[in-house]
Amino acid sequence: MRASSFPAALSLLVFALVGMVFARPTEVYAPPLTFPSVNASLKAGGRYNVTWDTSKAPENITNDRGRVVLAKDGVQDPDHPLAKGFLLLDGRVEVTIPKDVQPGNAYQLVLFGDSGNYGPRFTITK
Repeated sequence: MRASSFPAALSLLVFALVGMVFARPTEVYAPPLTFPSVNASLKAGGRYNVTWDTSKAPENITNDRGRVVLAKDGVQDPDHPLAKGFLLLDGRVEVTIPKDVQPGNAYQLVLFGDSGNYGPRFTITK
């Protein structure tokens, strides 16, 4: 290394270390879903507001954008999200239950931000 480039390299190292020391820590955020509630009945093809509790949101969220997917018997369908790209701190997003979903009572919605958070089980009717 040339002597003239040493101060520049040292400056970059110091800048990086200061950034690491003073960087605000981020926290994983998995808010609990409040709707659909346990034993709710949703109609295939219907539009609904999925809601979640934002009252305990950390100050520094690692991922502030969300995605909602439908799960049946605990198995998710991540390739067909019902909603995506919304702000987790909004506490709600409108979704449409697909018309071709089979009726049943083993459905859940999964809210993704930093991690997947399964909501309570509900029923889908025709």
